[in-house]
Amino acid sequence: MNGPHSGAIAASAGAPLAASGAAMVMIHGRGDSAAGILSLAEVFDRPDIAYVAPQATHNTWYPNSFLVSLADNEPWLGSALEAMGAVVDAVAAAGMARERIVLLGFSQGACLASEYAARNAARFGAVVALSGGLIGPDGTTRDYGGSLQGTPVFLGCSDVDAHIPVARVHETADVLAAMGASVEKRIYPNFGHTVNQDEVDWVKGLLSELLQDSRHLER
Repeated sequence: MNGPHSGAIAASAGAPLAASGAAMVMIHGRGDSAAGILSLAEVFDRPDIAYVAPQATHNTWYPNSFLVSLADNEPWLGSALEAMGAVVDAVAAAGMARERIVLLGFSQGACLASEYAARNAARFGAVVALSGGLIGPDGTTRDYGGSLQGTPVFLGCSDVDAHIPVARVHETADVLAAMGASVEKRIYPNFGHTVNQDEVDWVKGLLSELLQDSRHLER
């Protein structure tokens, strides 16, 4: 691995990868940890899913706002995306098809999940960006290439989030939809920078569908 971050799975919860029909790669936000983001696994209440999470060095994936120039967040940003890719590859190497891998992040982690999916377009189980969006300043060229092949994408954010401009959420939805994603965008009026029950319910529904499809394929 280049840069400050490790691509190791730092924490896990739920079912073992070999015994699950789906997996979720969970990316924590600034100041949080792998163990912290994994607490959402209890809220999702699907212990038959394999949950894994990497850990950012010093609990931050990149030092500055996600809205500054890409160069101003290097080498941290490149290392963070590489670390995330290493975790996805590790999950896939354990026998999990990418279309059964959900990428979920909150805040800084949501920005990483969105950016990783755009730069590594494929059919994932889903991309869930809770209070986040694509990385880079306004006017960034979004010519990522590739197709998300119908990947379900959920974007949830407040319209007054102090960290995430709602315009960036709209832009992210448009870019990922143009790349072939099936986008569900939900903007919550006057809400805080946190996860709400509506978002949790959407993820729980997604996980149920993934597991139902998995069991159908096994028959």
